Amino acid sequence: MLERLAPSDLVLDVGGWAKPLGRANWVLDLMPYETRGLYGRLDEGEERFGPDTWIVTDMCDRKPWPFSDDQFDFVVCSHTLEDVRDPIWVASELNRVARAGYVEVPSRIEEQCWGVHGPWVGWSHHRWLVDATGRGLEFVLKPGVLNGREDLRFPPGIASVLTAEERVHVVWWEGSFECEERMFFEPDDLHDYLGSLVERHLPEFQARMPRATPGHRARQAAARLLGRARRRVV
Repeated sequence: MLERLAPSDLVLDVGGWAKPLGRANWVLDLMPYETRGLYGRLDEGEERFGPDTWIVTDMCDRKPWPFSDDQFDFVVCSHTLEDVRDPIWVASELNRVARAGYVEVPSRIEEQCWGVHGPWVGWSHHRWLVDATGRGLEFVLKPGVLNGREDLRFPPGIASVLTAEERVHVVWWEGSFECEERMFFEPDDLHDYLGSLVERHLPEFQARMPRATPGHRARQAAARLLGRARRRVV
């Protein structure tokens, strides 16, 4: 990212409170400037932003952010959209205030893994499952059924064998990118959406696990078959 930016580029970091980008000239977040950096920094350079260019606001309140159209050459929004209640609005403002940008979110593979950081599926504070579409990002409200159905999630241990690339979706964009919500009205459709990802990738991930014994793989295969049978039941 830093290699793409010219010294004169005006940069905005949206949602950068916990790990801000020092190269950013402006930061927009709900949390105050004085509490920044809970997880360190994204880069090692001197901070270009300061108290006067740190905007404290609810980015989802459906009010235009206090910036003009195309004010920024580049905007960064990393691991924020999956947390907020209205990622569609936030994306529309990213498109409005900047000419180009970088967006990073957790992949649906990681978010459907059991035990990422506790005895539950994915990250406990994330509201959304996210798919990359080629044109941008598609959001599905993260359902509670993931914690109750083993056939709809990746089993314990899979998160530990994912590559860095498999854990995230990344969007580099110029001009604009698309962002939309996908909604399910029938339980079977939702279950197929969730379970098909597991069926497609689980054998590959299990093969990476050092303790993936034949008996373990057989039990997982049986669970997948049972899951498909459940999803066919009306």
